[in-house]
Amino acid sequence: MIVLKFGGTSVGSAENIKKATTIVNSYSSSKIIVLSAVSGTTNTLTEVNKLLADSKKSNAIDLINALELNYHQLIKELFSSKKYQLEALLFIQTKFEELRLYTDASYQNEKIILAQGEIISTHLFQIYQNELGNTSLLISALDFMSIDIYKEANTKSIKNKLTSILSDNNHIKTFITQGYICTNHKDEIDNLKRGGSDYSASLIGAAIEAKEIQIWTDIDGIHNNDPRFVENTFSINEMSFDEAAELAYFGAKILHPQSIIPAQKNNIPVLLKNTFNPNDIGTIIKNCAPSSGVRAVAAKDKIIAIKIKSYRMLMAYGFLKKIFEVFEKYQTSIDMITTSEIAVSLTIDHPKYLDNITQELKTFGKVEVDKQMSIVCLAGNFSQSGKGISASVINCLKNIPIRMISYGGSNYNMSLLIASEDKVKALNLLNDGLF
Repeated sequence: MIVLKFGGTSVGSAENIKKATTIVNSYSSSKIIVLSAVSGTTNTLTEVNKLLADSKKSNAIDLINALELNYHQLIKELFSSKKYQLEALLFIQTKFEELRLYTDASYQNEKIILAQGEIISTHLFQIYQNELGNTSLLISALDFMSIDIYKEANTKSIKNKLTSILSDNNHIKTFITQGYICTNHKDEIDNLKRGGSDYSASLIGAAIEAKEIQIWTDIDGIHNNDPRFVENTFSINEMSFDEAAELAYFGAKILHPQSIIPAQKNNIPVLLKNTFNPNDIGTIIKNCAPSSGVRAVAAKDKIIAIKIKSYRMLMAYGFLKKIFEVFEKYQTSIDMITTSEIAVSLTIDHPKYLDNITQELKTFGKVEVDKQMSIVCLAGNFSQSGKGISASVINCLKNIPIRMISYGGSNYNMSLLIASEDKVKALNLLNDGLF
């Protein structure tokens, strides 16, 4: 059995849904299809939640009504049969009546509202399969996908529930389900955060011990650099899990950072393919020896650098522990860290508790904050056999001010912190100098 996940762009229009369906039906083997919400839907529903939080109910309803009209147009373009067109329209009518009901104060629930995007896309996909005469079964992710009190995936429960559902329907070869959404430890509707459809696919693949997990997007696999800012990039045919994990976390938009962890643990290859160019070979991520040298470059924006300078740090036992406890208190993760005898520099990517954090850090020493920074990540094999690689990287950026360097924490990553205004120049210099 294989898992095929299609992102929002891949199901973002009637034409794209048809392309995704053609890909799905080209596989004769058993499969589970994981779908994101139609492109733009989750952003709209997020805006609806913001309006409701600001007590702007009428504006929220206007936004919901406009979104409903978009779906009417999609249905008109997708279905050729009046019978299935009507079935889809009735479903949309019911869903949007529910959405309008959720705008009432007694029903407002942010997670339930956000979940409707995936619920809608999977139902429409299922109805379209019916129109084509293809046998498939829609199964709700809310019946098997769950997270615990720490918001971690309940892998054992997912496996038991999903395998039971598949066993009860062993005559079916094609299953359709939602990405992103799940239930929490209180059995309430929740989600795996933005980009979580990739994670859903990986969790499902691990649960059923899939032969392969396929992630279908609008890019020909992982590129050696960001094609939005750099010309003459190329896709990488094969990559190790370790290399891909570094890229995913530090900015490669094609893959969600958590998505490959379950696949890696269960040794399941992850194939990245382009819905709009299905004949391209794409990128296969699997357990393999990483090639020597830099394989790819990615960048992560909206980084905040924090430096704590304190002469009390000199020879002070437990100083770093106290620093880390501040970030733990405010549930803020650290991306990079460097230390000297009297200073600690580190980066975060979420400003929510920045004021609280800096206030507490001032009790330890002088605090400096730099915003509008970017982390440039180079993934590859930086083991001792790759002599001279780090020197080549630094030489490429000799005219770019580097705020921090993280090297040695992993054999597969080298990260540099620079001002965001220098990011595009840095990516192009690295592309010219390394590839």
